[in-house]
Amino acid sequence: MTEISEATRIKKLKAKASYVGAFVNIFQTAIKISFGILFQSAALIADGIHSLSDLLSDLLVIIAVRLGSREADHEHPYGHRRFETIATVLLGVSLIAIGGGITWSVIERLSNPENLPTPNPLGLAIAATSIIINEWLYHFTKAIAKKTRSKLLMANAWHQRSDAISSLVVLFGIGAVMLGYPLADAIAAALVALMVAKIGLNLVLNSIKELVDTSLPPKLLNEIRKTIMSINGVEGIHLLRSRQMGEDALIDAHIIVDPRITVSEGHSIGDIVRDELISRFDDVIDVLVHVDPEDDEALFDDYKPLTRIEVQIILNEYLAIVKPAIDDFRIHYLNGQIEVEVILPFALSADPGLLATLSKQCQLIKRDINKINNVILFFKHNEG
Repeated sequence: MTEISEATRIKKLKAKASYVGAFVNIFQTAIKISFGILFQSAALIADGIHSLSDLLSDLLVIIAVRLGSREADHEHPYGHRRFETIATVLLGVSLIAIGGGITWSVIERLSNPENLPTPNPLGLAIAATSIIINEWLYHFTKAIAKKTRSKLLMANAWHQRSDAISSLVVLFGIGAVMLGYPLADAIAAALVALMVAKIGLNLVLNSIKELVDTSLPPKLLNEIRKTIMSINGVEGIHLLRSRQMGEDALIDAHIIVDPRITVSEGHSIGDIVRDELISRFDDVIDVLVHVDPEDDEALFDDYKPLTRIEVQIILNEYLAIVKPAIDDFRIHYLNGQIEVEVILPFALSADPGLLATLSKQCQLIKRDINKINNVILFFKHNEG
């Protein structure tokens, strides 16, 4: 119930950031384009189109959040978080395109000086207001992105800041022209274009890494490894894999435990590892724990161990004298070989002749079957 309410809270926060951004950008688009046309300011019209691109990105975020927040289903057992990753790639590409558009505008201004912005005090006021609004929107969205650990919202926050930077270019350009420096606008625009494009490129590259299941950062993996090793019963880790899905992380861990403990105890240790990682690391939402009695990563590459049925056939043949009395047997797969524990009734231990025969047969098993390195007899005393 707590997990569901937390997921609902995060979804609402993401939606709030997206809707606030959308309404602000609708207002800015209308104001900038309207006043740009009214006062024939190409710079303001261009800035209004930039705000329109922000509005489109807000709509993209709203759709991606809706799709990405859906619960896991049969076709998507790990959830739908990758929709947000794909949307982040698209936002990154749009930032690169915006950087390219600003660069193209710079080239146009330098080749056609007559197209430099005309000084307009009202244009300065609108640009200054836009900077304040978009900078506030950037910090508002960034704060929610950190709370929800959403890379998509963080990308959108940078998209909104690029609009503030674009307005800053307009402000600087108009002001510089008014002060008699007609090329200042073009120089500032070129610097802004490089910065915006770099932000977009970083978003695209990081999201692509996530789409191809790139591992978590080494520092975080080391912390995860230390946490696993600190858990009582874990004797080692011979394989630790990780991948990201949106703001979440998935872990695969192969842990080594005492080979003599029961399956249920090993399973319990695995559950503790899983719960501890999910509890301690906010990004980790699922952990697959594989329990091993030893580091067997390459142990059976060219070696096929005996199965339980095959071991039973061997015991029936070599220990035929006590076959009806065999209570059970346990198999330990260790160091590329197996050790067999045979459980017999306690009453048989009182017959010295039988014990001698059984000891001889166990030695024959070890001699004849090279995959079995030891056979141990246990005599079980059944209490009434």
